[in-house]
Amino acid sequence: MPFALTRLLGAATAAYSGTIVVAPQVLAKPCGFTTATGGTPQPVRTLIGAIGARDAAIGAAMMFAPPGPALRTAVSARVAADASDALVFGLTLPDPKARRKVVAFAFRVVLGGAVRGVAALGLSRWG
Repeated sequence: MPFALTRLLGAATAAYSGTIVVAPQVLAKPCGFTTATGGTPQPVRTLIGAIGARDAAIGAAMMFAPPGPALRTAVSARVAADASDALVFGLTLPDPKARRKVVAFAFRVVLGGAVRGVAALGLSRWG
């Protein structure tokens, strides 16, 4: 079951990440990075695109890595990326309300991924 859940989580990661590459306002708006008219400035689009590409690659790795060390590394990369995002956004977003909202979402993802990852590491089927 953790193996299938890891694949599903990888697919969800890749799908959301692709979404923010194509529509960066999905991430820019909760962070408070949109303009008064709801637009997303080009530098913000670029940064969000890079974050999305990174996470899409991690999601793809979670979907396609063979069981064992490669899959554990992919899951660990997901947890590390989400934890670092939560830390950076939590320390640097200018709006405290946006900070709390984005960090709460990121930590929910990080904790869920960490719990699943640790549980899966203990299963011999996972490698």
